[in-house]
Amino acid sequence: MNLADYYGQAVRRHRELLRLSQEELANRSSIDRTYISGVERGVRNPTLQVMQRIATALGSDLDVIFATARDIAHSKDA
Repeated sequence: MNLADYYGQAVRRHRELLRLSQEELANRSSIDRTYISGVERGVRNPTLQVMQRIATALGSDLDVIFATARDIAHSKDA
């Protein structure tokens, strides 16, 4: 399993649970909305620093985002 393949989906899941738009997440994390979109679609490869900023903006720890990514990967394997 490549966790990077599911990181963006995990970000989207957490964002949607909080009922945040990409624009609101972008503002909270000081990252451009188009970059957030790219992360969620899996076309951007964010640095660890950017991943941490996104997690913080979601009010979460990075390990929780990674755990969600693992859950998504396992659910797709089932």
